[in-house]
Amino acid sequence: MSKQLTRQEAWDLLNEYNKDSFHIKHALTVEGVMKYYAEKLGYGQEAEFWGIVGLLHDLDFEQFPSQHCIKEQEIMRERNIDEKIIHATASHGYNLTVDIEPQHTMEKVLYGVDELTGLIGAVAILRPSKSVSDLELKSVKKKYKNKNFAAGCSREVIENGAKMLDWDLDKLISETILAMRSCEDSYNSI
Repeated sequence: MSKQLTRQEAWDLLNEYNKDSFHIKHALTVEGVMKYYAEKLGYGQEAEFWGIVGLLHDLDFEQFPSQHCIKEQEIMRERNIDEKIIHATASHGYNLTVDIEPQHTMEKVLYGVDELTGLIGAVAILRPSKSVSDLELKSVKKKYKNKNFAAGCSREVIENGAKMLDWDLDKLISETILAMRSCEDSYNSI
């Protein structure tokens, strides 16, 4: 029988496979953003689950970058973790490393915000405040257009995520800025 994870179990698993503070911070960012979106989109009763998916989505990336979204499925299945978590975390690698298509709204959100949180975070670091608290859409859009800025953050994936959600790019960016504001204290503590 598969099991649901508590937040503490997910945190422990994340830290078993991730030691770099950059990866831990990214996991905490995406966790908070996912919880924000759960509340915002009417899935508040599932916010903890959405957060756990966000926390674990890059479980395998630090140790197994060439097997990203593949190895994490194996790791989670060995621990008998619920297939819903496995599918959701792996689906953000759709058409990149796996053919697991995001189906649920939560999976589409994860697909859209994973790369975007990195880009928004990179813009925020350049600000005098080093924060998203005073970051505006126009600042992100200006940097977004510069393909050399945060070049590792795929604009194509971000745009495909917005399309999956039937949102325009501005809405996805604006909402994700608000989502990052909602949890900035948690991910900046690393």
